[in-house]
Amino acid sequence: MKALRCHTLGDLGSLRIDDIPSPSAASGEVRIAVKAAGVNFPDILMCEGKYQVKPPVPFIPGLEVAGVVIEVGADVRHVKPGDRVLAFARLAGGFAEEIVLPGGIVTPIPDRMDFETAAAFTIAYGTAQFALEYRGHLKPGETLVVLGATGGVGLAAIECGKLLGARVIAAAGGADKLALAREYGADEVIDYNTENLRDRLRELTGGKGVDVVFDPVGGAHFDACVRAIGWEGRMLVVGFASGEVPKPAANLILVKNFSVIGVVFGEHSHRYPDQSRELLTRLLGAWDEGKLRPRLWKTFPLERARDAFAEITARRVQGKMVLTI
Repeated sequence: MKALRCHTLGDLGSLRIDDIPSPSAASGEVRIAVKAAGVNFPDILMCEGKYQVKPPVPFIPGLEVAGVVIEVGADVRHVKPGDRVLAFARLAGGFAEEIVLPGGIVTPIPDRMDFETAAAFTIAYGTAQFALEYRGHLKPGETLVVLGATGGVGLAAIECGKLLGARVIAAAGGADKLALAREYGADEVIDYNTENLRDRLRELTGGKGVDVVFDPVGGAHFDACVRAIGWEGRMLVVGFASGEVPKPAANLILVKNFSVIGVVFGEHSHRYPDQSRELLTRLLGAWDEGKLRPRLWKTFPLERARDAFAEITARRVQGKMVLTI
């Protein structure tokens, strides 16, 4: 099979398409013919050697896939060859014509969902719902602020927040991004480029502060939200797209009685695959009912993966990008 492999950590120029043997499914595993694969910021971090998972080189990037089951190992009952599925590839491997994954994390998709949409679904919506519902315990009527609101996971967080009954404040940079956030359901928007994030959050909450912060950005925006969070609020640490890992002041955590909560959907899926599959199945049902709208910003063929990475690095992405295979 053909696979895009990273041969040297820290050198995106070392990415190249290789011909390698096809894998086979062992007991409890599923082999999938990959039709599309989502492109995510952690894919870049993994190739740069900066991600928490550091596979030995050469390795195949790609953390989420959609395709057709072509083989199932013993003890796999919920899918069969020919089924159309999506999956979270926690240890990567998605940028290839085939992939073998633990069967528990492989989830059937609705008949009318195309593979590109399915490939854009797992990480964005799985992470958003897991963060808000399971980790953040977001309640109807609470105020949620979403940072990086027009990336794939940010838009998903807006939609999931609204489904959970929250008032959603979206923060992003630029008028076009703010318009997109409103299109996806944000009640209020804040422009990083022209407004003071802390002051606007205080103003929009009447000085009470926000209840939940969904933060895939980190850096100075995290610090601003710490200053604007309310009593017993929840800071959801999703990622560090800014490149800066914040260091929250323990004294503020104490005096506001708020929580700083990590969100790692991939590791959770590995430890509790049945629970994660149930969560994704619920979300796919919401998509099938027209309640969720994954935004496919651009698609690239597998051979142009580096172009997709460049779009993420330049922070031009509004939604999700997908490689077609």
